[in-house]
Amino acid sequence: MNRPVADAVALHPFPRLHIRPERGWVNDPNGIGHWDGRWHVFYQHNPDAPVHDAICWGHASSADLLTWRDEGVALQPRPGTIDAAGVWSGVATTDDDGAPVLVYTAVPDDAANAGVAVARRRPGGEWAPGDRFAAPPLGMDRIRDVRDPFVLRIGGRRYGILGSGRTDGSPLVLIYDATDLDRWQLLGRLLDGADPAVRALAPAGIWECPSLVRLGGDSDSSWALIVSRWQSGGDHQLRGVTALVGELDVTGDHPRFVPRSGHPLDDGPDFYAPQAYDAGDRVLLWGWTWEGRGRSTADVAASGWAGALTFPRELALRDGRVTSAPARELVGLRRAECVVDGPVLRLAVPAWEVVAEGAVVVSLDGPDGSREIWRAAGDVRVLVDGSVVEAFAGGAASTLRAYPAPGETWTVRVDDGVPVSAWELGPPSP
Repeated sequence: MNRPVADAVALHPFPRLHIRPERGWVNDPNGIGHWDGRWHVFYQHNPDAPVHDAICWGHASSADLLTWRDEGVALQPRPGTIDAAGVWSGVATTDDDGAPVLVYTAVPDDAANAGVAVARRRPGGEWAPGDRFAAPPLGMDRIRDVRDPFVLRIGGRRYGILGSGRTDGSPLVLIYDATDLDRWQLLGRLLDGADPAVRALAPAGIWECPSLVRLGGDSDSSWALIVSRWQSGGDHQLRGVTALVGELDVTGDHPRFVPRSGHPLDDGPDFYAPQAYDAGDRVLLWGWTWEGRGRSTADVAASGWAGALTFPRELALRDGRVTSAPARELVGLRRAECVVDGPVLRLAVPAWEVVAEGAVVVSLDGPDGSREIWRAAGDVRVLVDGSVVEAFAGGAASTLRAYPAPGETWTVRVDDGVPVSAWELGPPSP
């Protein structure tokens, strides 16, 4: 294989095809929805600096899941109100009249006092948060860090779920009756990590950012509860994302999730806090990819940006596992096709895609040698945009960050005879 589509090496870590503004900090995806003919994705955002501080809700929209328009800041802390200390993660849903509504974690002064708040859209398009909690802080001695609301319907009834943890270090997901979006009623526990068998499937101190979605066909469908695993303690480590597969028991006074199995939703080192969205004909998901260890604090500060959202993914159920694949629309990012004439492809472009059936090794090659970034075998698809690497093999996803050094070139190696195709990626033509 040869270098096919660009004479000039254009390597820069900024992911220009992903959701993120030019400057500032980005973390959790929030408020995914579709209204007024456009897709909407909100996200945790500090517009003033590339650090996790003074968090607002950023907002982007798209007609095609390919080209994103920055819609500015949607929510920000309001001094003297229920969200004075933070407008943290949440979701978008619809009111009884079909109007979009944002449901978010409101922090008045301290994370221990966080509750759920609701914001509605005004005629001019701006978002107006309420002045009262929809779900007030619990104030329970043994339960703490209640956050990250997710709203869904089960059997025609609207529920809200919240991630949480106990003071003894066990995680849980709470479930509420959210029939009245402005007045949630606590029903109990959707899933309790106090059960050692359950906790072993997704070990954590807090289950953050829960998403509960149904996957599969009518005859073989299952529910998937996706949780991000936050470990309590001095280091507050983020320990990956687990997809729990099971059933909903609706025979009692409220639904309870009964897991059969659990596995990593993404086994890469730079993926956290995803949010799933039931789009009717499919379930979409975005995640947060943070800056990897190859990027220094000084470089982040000098560049003025940190973090991005992943490309949208489609979730499915295969052999009892949740699988991930790039959203079908992403083929629209393919530009010039690469010429394949051997087992080594060198890609001197900042964004590219490779599809292969066999063993694949992705590396950064330069004067000082080769740095292996990722390898897998099987039905492989790899998308790179700047420093964001999203790799898929046999339905499993891996998200990681890699930063080309001066003189390094993206390189893909395959075994002789392996079918492979490659493209430069770029915005769709007008």
